[in-house]
Amino acid sequence: MIYPSIDKLLNEVGSKYLLVNIVSKRAKELIEKKNYQMKESEYKSTKEIGRALEEISNNLIHLN
Repeated sequence: MIYPSIDKLLNEVGSKYLLVNIVSKRAKELIEKKNYQMKESEYKSTKEIGRALEEISNNLIHLN
């Protein structure tokens, strides 16, 4: 099962296009700067894309 679910993420973001853009930018930022919003042990995913999705799911990334 994929975590977090796409349905929950779309409730937070609104569109798949916007979700892809936000996740890709955040994942690149995680790779370059290692600036995590949560402790590394709290993430379920080991990859940056999954971690970016988890941050969106936990409302740690705010959209303007």
